[in-house]
Amino acid sequence: MMTSDSSKPPALGPLLRAIQSPDDVKKIADAELPDLAAEIRHSLITSLSQTGGHLGPNLGVVELSIALHRVFSTPKDKFVFDVAHQGYVHKMLTGRADRIQTIRTYKGLNGFLLRSESEHDAYGAGHAGTALSAALGMAAARDLAGRDNHVVAVAGDAAFTCGPTLEALNNISETTRKFIVVLNDNEWSIDKNVGAIARYFNALQTHHTYASVRAKAAEFVEKIAGKTARSLAHRMEEGAKNLLFPNVLFEKFGLRYFGPIDGHDIPLLVRTFEHLKTLNEPVVLHIITEKGRGYQPALDNPGKFHGLGTYQIDDGSTAAVNTPTCSDLFGRTVTDIAKNDPKLVAITAAMPGGTKLEIFKKEIPERYYDVGIAEEHAALFACGLATEGFRPFLAIYSTFMQRAYDMIIHDIALQNLPVRLCMDRGGLSGDDGPTHHGLFDIGYLRHIPGLVHMQPKDENEFVDMLHTMATYDAGPSAIRYPRGPIRSTPVKEQRQLLEIGKAEVVADGTDVALFGLGTMFEMAERTKEMLEAQGLSVALINPRFIKPLDTEVLDTYARKCRVLCTFEDHVMLHGFGAAVIDHLHDAGIHTPVERIAWPDEFIEHGKPDTLRELHGLTAEVAASKVLARLA
Repeated sequence: MMTSDSSKPPALGPLLRAIQSPDDVKKIADAELPDLAAEIRHSLITSLSQTGGHLGPNLGVVELSIALHRVFSTPKDKFVFDVAHQGYVHKMLTGRADRIQTIRTYKGLNGFLLRSESEHDAYGAGHAGTALSAALGMAAARDLAGRDNHVVAVAGDAAFTCGPTLEALNNISETTRKFIVVLNDNEWSIDKNVGAIARYFNALQTHHTYASVRAKAAEFVEKIAGKTARSLAHRMEEGAKNLLFPNVLFEKFGLRYFGPIDGHDIPLLVRTFEHLKTLNEPVVLHIITEKGRGYQPALDNPGKFHGLGTYQIDDGSTAAVNTPTCSDLFGRTVTDIAKNDPKLVAITAAMPGGTKLEIFKKEIPERYYDVGIAEEHAALFACGLATEGFRPFLAIYSTFMQRAYDMIIHDIALQNLPVRLCMDRGGLSGDDGPTHHGLFDIGYLRHIPGLVHMQPKDENEFVDMLHTMATYDAGPSAIRYPRGPIRSTPVKEQRQLLEIGKAEVVADGTDVALFGLGTMFEMAERTKEMLEAQGLSVALINPRFIKPLDTEVLDTYARKCRVLCTFEDHVMLHGFGAAVIDHLHDAGIHTPVERIAWPDEFIEHGKPDTLRELHGLTAEVAASKVLARLA
């Protein structure tokens, strides 16, 4: 298995090596553009095999990216890529090809577009559905300033199931007359697209063409004479037209529709963009692309190659993971619980693979719901199920759950509905960077009345917490768990229902009390060893519950120890440690509290160990802070 080596430059072809800016793309002869596309694909496949990344999406937009830079001129013209995980080719065509091997590595290129990284990155992103609204704002600013540049929004078909995209569509024709939307239709986001709109776009690729239906209608008329037959055939033809051509959808929004066209035909794309530049009306260009084009393993498994770690180039194989991830454990456990609870349902927002609810889907499909990229709708949908006595488990990454924040307060908590919020990637998300770190969910949940929030320290406790949530019907509950594996523990045959708000005292002590939340419990253990080596008596507590706090345990150790120290994979402001300080202040207890948590800034991308060392989230730093307090 190849390992990352960001110091080794990628093998760039001669055409790609010559591109130092987008102007160089325009200098390449037309006949050489297919060779440029091949060089880009070779560089992507080679480089990402060492670093991991979003291979499939970028292989699918090679020709589109070349055509855009062939016709338009950044940074004057603005490209806004939805999610921006498919922006690697854009980076390569804007002078960053010689650094593509550093993608998603510490101090290397970001895995998404980043305004601070290049003047050619007009808009940073990481969540779906942002492109049309942001690009429309840019177009409005251009109009107000009297400029003549072009704004192009590139969005996959899955983004059109997303609320913000539909809200933007509703405003485009009322806001500007010069605006280009590229609908990149490849049937996939991270997993197979779902929902009515996805089926509507898919009809273009899977049904008979309009011309074919028209021919069949004519044959029908010839066989059955008469006005009635001709009328029926006409209705068949018109119905097929409305089914197969989404111009009806977009023209209702006031956008002129073009397509669908082959998104891998560079001359056709260039001619089309040249024409669209001349129009004084908002338009949609519908292109059909193939996710993973040019690399057979990515074509065979587009879900896997949407975003992955290192892989073998020859067959796309990845290293076997012996320890199950938290997502694996979650999917398996919730599915097993549901087999004995007919009221338990599972909901995800376009992430069955990421959340591992694909296990639930396979074994209990009738109680599985994927609502597409629509987190707000997912939360409200869960509310409706809960009002009718069902037990919804809503599995959404911590960073994406932020989108449903209003619904969590206004609809779930205010009505005290027993919706279970299952927040995957709670904590640092490493290589994906600041858009994907789950470092804010404690802060945005702990002040909500009536909500129970927990985090496990190991596998057994994770399973126990899921069983506890399944039986907890008194109100809303939430659980945060990390990306990747959690501490492995021997499997227990009998599951334990945890007492809500009760911490686990692992070791007693009288000098220092360490509260290690979730995955940070192991760091607290190492800190305990260091402090005990200094002759101190150290208590070790597994909090389990962020809310409600175990105030009895907290008060006990705050009164008998000289210093408390909290550990959490979350920002320091409004986090678990802040909750501890708030409580002690209100209780009139003045024992000092040291906090090991992330600082008040957006954390860059990189390996977790590197970032923890950089920002002082280590046992060594914790021990030194505690000792300084005791001095």
